[in-house]
Amino acid sequence: MTPKRKRKLAILVFSITCLGSAVGLLLYALSENINYFYAPMELVAGKVKPETYIRAGGLVVPGSVQRDSSTLKVSFDITDGSAQVQVLYEGILPDLFQEGQGVVAEGRWHQNQKFYASTIIAKHDENYMPPEVSDALKKAHEAGKDKLGTPTTDSSYY
Repeated sequence: MTPKRKRKLAILVFSITCLGSAVGLLLYALSENINYFYAPMELVAGKVKPETYIRAGGLVVPGSVQRDSSTLKVSFDITDGSAQVQVLYEGILPDLFQEGQGVVAEGRWHQNQKFYASTIIAKHDENYMPPEVSDALKKAHEAGKDKLGTPTTDSSYY
């Protein structure tokens, strides 16, 4: 090999190595910032590793909201019609947060089968439901069970 050819080959190998490293770092950075959405049914089924930062959503179960009178701690249950998960949150809830309405929570799923939320996102009007929540409710309804585990044919609850 001539010196000119060796130099071209070295430049080519160096360029490919740099490009591969840049792509690898980019993919790693993007994978760290992806928040996957899970329905309560998927959380209870064990499809999420503990301590994973995710989004979980469903309908707030009526009567499940409990507020600590001396702090901003709130706990409530969400359901997709087939499973129920307790959400723990410390902070000010959105003004539109209500029982029986759709909500998406961002946070971590723990081994104690509770979801520790860092952010709560509520619907923005009476006709809107987050697409993920709507899809989860439809899947649960198609499976033929309501939140009590009894067969249902009523399509009005999602």
